[in-house]
Amino acid sequence: QLQLVESGGGLVQPGGSLRLSCAASGFTLDYYAIGWFRQAPGKEREGVSCISSSGGSTNYADSLKGRFTMSMNNAKNTVYLQMNSLKPEDTAVYYCAAEPDYYCSGYVADFGSWGQGTQVTVSS
Repeated sequence: QLQLVESGGGLVQPGGSLRLSCAASGFTLDYYAIGWFRQAPGKEREGVSCISSSGGSTNYADSLKGRFTMSMNNAKNTVYLQMNSLKPEDTAVYYCAAEPDYYCSGYVADFGSWGQGTQVTVSS
C-alpha cells in the first residue's frame, strides 16, 4: 500500500527555519516524482516544489525560490523541504504527494497519492 507521511511542522517565529520530511512506504521513490503543496485557511491548495524521481531536477514556485529547498534521500525513501526565512504568509498545512512519473508534470491532478499533511505556523 502506497503511503506518504509528513512530519516536521510546528510553530516558528518569522525569519526562522523548519525542515519538513515526507517518508514514503509501499513504493520506491526511484519511479515517482514527489511534490510539496500547501493550503492556507480559506485559500486554494498551491504548489510549492517538486522533485524528479532521481532527485536531479527540482522546481519551485517563483515566490519561494531562494528560501525553500527540496531534496531527496533515496536510501531512506524520504523527501525533505528545507524552509528558511519563514514569513507569516507561509502559514499553511503542507502536503507531499506522489506522481507516477520520473519528472514533475506540473499538474496537481497527476499526483494520485497524498499524505495527511503537517501544520506550519509562522507567528511571533
